[in-house]
Amino acid sequence: MLAVSLVVPLFGAMVLLESPIDPQPLSFKEPPFMLGVLKPNTKLQRAERLFENQLIGPESIANIGDVMFTGTADGRVLKLENGEVETIARFGSGPCKTRDDEPACGRPLGIRAGPNGTLFVVDAYKGLFEVDPQKRKVKLLLSSETPVEGRKMSFLNDLTITRDGKKIYFTDSSSKWQRRDYLLLVMEGTDDGRLLEYDTETGEVKVLLDQLRFPNGVQLSPAEDHVLVSETTMARIRRVYVSGLMKGGADLFVENLPGFPDNIRPSSSGGYWVSMATIRPSPGFSLLDFLSERPFLKRMIFKLFSQETLLKLVRRHSLVLELSDSGAFRRSLHDPDGQVVAYVSEAHEHGGYLYLGSFRAPFLCRLDLQAADQP
Repeated sequence: MLAVSLVVPLFGAMVLLESPIDPQPLSFKEPPFMLGVLKPNTKLQRAERLFENQLIGPESIANIGDVMFTGTADGRVLKLENGEVETIARFGSGPCKTRDDEPACGRPLGIRAGPNGTLFVVDAYKGLFEVDPQKRKVKLLLSSETPVEGRKMSFLNDLTITRDGKKIYFTDSSSKWQRRDYLLLVMEGTDDGRLLEYDTETGEVKVLLDQLRFPNGVQLSPAEDHVLVSETTMARIRRVYVSGLMKGGADLFVENLPGFPDNIRPSSSGGYWVSMATIRPSPGFSLLDFLSERPFLKRMIFKLFSQETLLKLVRRHSLVLELSDSGAFRRSLHDPDGQVVAYVSEAHEHGGYLYLGSFRAPFLCRLDLQAADQP
């Protein structure tokens, strides 16, 4: 990266600024109008908050029966049952209070239930793990220190697993930026993300798709012939064929989404739930769209403001979008100002409810889908 020197008048003084990013110009279509299926509503505000102030940043959710599991910002994998919170695993150590603690502490993100009563968890810094929630046993399957095709994995993010447990598909969002610097990754627009495949029987790892811009959530299709992967920075979802006649091919599943997609999870209708912590309002103004073709402004902004300050500038409009199995918009659930559901990262459907994860909120949310459908 070539640092860019800027001289900016700040509080009456001239300050030399070194930009931490080397932004790539991106090109977006005009976002879709928020009409019809996309028309804003307050349905997410009907959700109830669970375990408030007992956990922080429950990014992803899995269930074994009616017992729920999640990973949190303090590096723990938690069991949630009968109103109780119990730690069943940690992959790191040390204090877990600030973003600078994350590499040592670990940050569990994607979590899935496997076929044999175990959990598969990807930690942004530590690697891919299998956890036995009964015995509290942790098995490292793949260390993030292991180079794949000559490149390190700096930001492991989400995973999806075949029904027989033999293949795990997972994302490495960047080989340059770590999770704690995800806003730098968003603003730089780096295309160094990958979709990978791990064979649980042989331990072999291979790259399925490269040059992705912030690959994030992943989901196998019901027929397990393709994998969907969110490309967050580009507001789209790619489809990668992993079996059948089209194996090895890839195409766009849906593009020009109304927000920036995070995790993808199956819906009971045969489609998919896609979570978005912020939208691209139309009509309206999207800061990320505006900056996409203005690298100079990105450099300046990221030197003048901290990531925490910038996060406050991004519109906090939580959106959960249900897609059909062909990628059509089926319905949308909104919290227009993040009053109840804040920084949504995942919508996990179980037993008539949507369990709503968040990458930074100190609670988990649960939405009764029948109640959400009432006028």
